[in-house]
Amino acid sequence: MRGQLRLSNWPLALSLFLILSGLFWLCLPRPLFDDPYSTVLLDRYGELLGARIADDGQWRFPPVDSLPEKYKKAAILYEDRFFYYHPGVNPLSLLRALLHNLKKGEIVSGGSTLTMQVIRLARKGKARTIPEKIIEIVMATRLELTGSKEEILCLYASHAPFGGNVVGIDAASWRYYGRPPEQLSWAETATLAVLPNAPSLIHPGKNRSLLIQKRNLLLEKLERKGLLDSLDCELAKLEALPDKPFPLPSYTPHLMDRVYTQYRGSRVHSSLDASLQQRVSLIIEEHHKQLKHNNIHNACCLVLDTRTGEVMAYVGNTHNPYRPEFGGDVDIINAPRSTGSILKPVLYCMMLEEGEILPGTLIPDIPTQYTGYSPKNFTLTYDGAVPARRALARSLNIPAVRMLQTHGFERFYYQLEELGIHTLRYPASHYGLSLILGGAEGSLWEITGVYASMGRVLDRYNQSGQYLSDDIHPPVYAYHDKPIKQVNECSANNIHSFSAASLWLTFQSLLDVNRPYSQAGWKSFSSSGKIAWKTGTSFGFRDGWAIGTSPAFTIGVWVGNADGEGRPGLTGIAVAAPILFDIFNTLPQSNWFQSPVNELYPVAICNKSGHLPGPFCPSIDTIYVPARGRASAPCPYHRIIHLSPDGMYRVNSDCRAISGMRHESWFVLPPAQEWYYRAKNPDYRILPQIHPDCKPMDDIEFMEMIYPRHSARIYVPREMDGSMGEIILEAAHRHPSSLIYWHLNETFIGTTRYIHKLGITPKKGNYLLTLVDENGYTLVHRFEIIDL
Repeated sequence: MRGQLRLSNWPLALSLFLILSGLFWLCLPRPLFDDPYSTVLLDRYGELLGARIADDGQWRFPPVDSLPEKYKKAAILYEDRFFYYHPGVNPLSLLRALLHNLKKGEIVSGGSTLTMQVIRLARKGKARTIPEKIIEIVMATRLELTGSKEEILCLYASHAPFGGNVVGIDAASWRYYGRPPEQLSWAETATLAVLPNAPSLIHPGKNRSLLIQKRNLLLEKLERKGLLDSLDCELAKLEALPDKPFPLPSYTPHLMDRVYTQYRGSRVHSSLDASLQQRVSLIIEEHHKQLKHNNIHNACCLVLDTRTGEVMAYVGNTHNPYRPEFGGDVDIINAPRSTGSILKPVLYCMMLEEGEILPGTLIPDIPTQYTGYSPKNFTLTYDGAVPARRALARSLNIPAVRMLQTHGFERFYYQLEELGIHTLRYPASHYGLSLILGGAEGSLWEITGVYASMGRVLDRYNQSGQYLSDDIHPPVYAYHDKPIKQVNECSANNIHSFSAASLWLTFQSLLDVNRPYSQAGWKSFSSSGKIAWKTGTSFGFRDGWAIGTSPAFTIGVWVGNADGEGRPGLTGIAVAAPILFDIFNTLPQSNWFQSPVNELYPVAICNKSGHLPGPFCPSIDTIYVPARGRASAPCPYHRIIHLSPDGMYRVNSDCRAISGMRHESWFVLPPAQEWYYRAKNPDYRILPQIHPDCKPMDDIEFMEMIYPRHSARIYVPREMDGSMGEIILEAAHRHPSSLIYWHLNETFIGTTRYIHKLGITPKKGNYLLTLVDENGYTLVHRFEIIDL
């Protein structure tokens, strides 16, 4: 009977064992600690850049995965010298604590191991009773089964209280000593090792004598263990305790705000360099001291590693203490601002890539009007026609708008989005041609990222002969946010909106941008590095931009007022460029981009127009262009002109035998372009007049309307007294001394000579404008006056 009873009970015993084993295995919560953590930002070398307090008001840094050897030895010696030998519970310590408590008549010692202390910290404030102690023993034993000794020690160091609202070794080290635990002395390490033993009783702010006594006792133990020699021990005892807690570093408060939003409660290892961050911040503040005298109160800067896109310095704004109205808390690096001219190099590069222009292609630079839009150059002057590369280097607005019209603003809008410009909140039609002159919004973060991507594509191709799909990407500051290179599309053929060839030609053009006065003559000094750079100024002098790139670094600078207030002299060249070059001067120089010889093709070009040569171009040069540049348009300006033997008149077969003609290639611009071009180019030759005995038989235009354009619809604002306003009609003639007769709706309205401008006060309606010069050349033009 007894044997049968024992046999019948074994399934019950097994079930009970399995249940208890399961409860034992599941007794640890996952995760063990559910505390909120501080948000911590570190630089690329592990130096603390800033931190935000945890949601419960504690300075509790996220758990560490390693500890300094000094702290490990001090903490184990002080708290649990048999830590590496017991399974989570030390029976001898428990027995000693029991006897000690019985002798004192109260609980004065718990006999807890470090593992048991981890459990008690995780369970938060449970009563120190025998049942709770048993639970701690069970859970500590379970923790030892799956956690290594190093992991358990890290859990203890990360969650131990260090007095006040300081929790964990990292937070304590920074709050009490202003540096990381790895840099602490033996005395400082020993102080932190004894603090968790009674954090509410002793901390650096009170009971200092008791704290020093406990620290020194630990130092003596370390000496007896041979971890310190006698001299080091005595010197360590002489070290003073810290006074009030140190404020945590705040090298990049605006990036810290961004990290707090995106990675709240995490330890973020960033790509920033704390030393460079401080240098850049100092440069910004030095310039801010001067700028604020002109009521310019804000500036920001972004420094990137061109090859990786990693952020090396991030200054989101200037420091404006006690003046909240200046918006110093705004992170302007991410704020959409009017881009001014800063996107012109992108358009130039894309048009080179498509073969729409060559570097020397002449672009019209004359008064230009579109429906509701009339761009102006910054200097309010015109060159008539200017090579594309010079238009870019001089940041001329009218050529840029005309280039965008040729390229297509819808197409350019789409390409900007592909490059990572996501601040375009409206459709392309909303911006129109103003897209290239600051009519759209862009952030320093995205635009600097575009410049860096352009440099990265060129440098990567020069290094490997290949294009990678992830070469175009926004800046990254957190290491785990880097593009995933394993899934890159890799190709020897171009997979981007621009090739290495068009990028190299663009950067060569940007080398010619005039540097600020402080950089005058930079080409004469071997210490001056090459930088492809561009400025931008928004309408109303509200935003000043400067962005420069080299193979090693890309730097973006913005200067202005956060509230959008414009200021006289707030231009990119005056306020942002000096900051840009001051920062570049603090960085190591790098070699310039190599020429991508495999992507550049030699072509002959017309030396005068910059186009591929036409049949009548007299002077030919050879340059290197992208592949599609070989199919660019031929020169439209050179043509054969038939002259009298003395070259004084143009003639034709109507009045002169072919044998009596002189034939010459002539560079002929349209009349409006010629009018402005000849003022800047004294060597420009004006076409001779037609011989009086000859009738005009060629298609050369002698007159061109400058304003208004053909079929224009014009709104004329009224004057202050309510009367109709005046518009100025303007024309260009190849021979300005010619007399022009003006007729409006077949009614004679006046004559002009030399300066061909005429003012009228039209009413609403359609108009036919007819111009006739003294030689009988006629120009007919239509326009409409509208009333809003």
